[in-house]
Amino acid sequence: MTTNNNTTHFAPELHIPNGTHSIDFYLQFGATEHFCFRNDDGSIHVAELEINGAIFHVHETMRWMDALEPISAKGVTTVIGLFVSDVAEVMRKGIQAGAIEIQPVTDHDYGYRQGMFKDPFGHYWQIQKKLG
Repeated sequence: MTTNNNTTHFAPELHIPNGTHSIDFYLQFGATEHFCFRNDDGSIHVAELEINGAIFHVHETMRWMDALEPISAKGVTTVIGLFVSDVAEVMRKGIQAGAIEIQPVTDHDYGYRQGMFKDPFGHYWQIQKKLG
């Protein structure tokens, strides 16, 4: 299910280290690849992916705009909030694909069920659902 071009939506761009040849984690996590452009050495320049209508991009680091991926930044550069119907199942898929659990699935007083993992490139994903 591709997002309608006439709707407003976010499409985050997650930077990955230059020279990255595989983004299999995202495919094993359940993303569909729309396209992937590679550099002459076969490394990934940019890829467009989708998870149930949520489009995002992975892109090699662009030093000219001072963009860093989490590994070279030595920390979190952003947290991707992904709303899903089954938080526990999506967390399980992420961890099975190679992510590291940061916070287990928990129901919070503010009305959200959330869990968090870090993907192999250092990006933090908050998997969530609004309760009630």
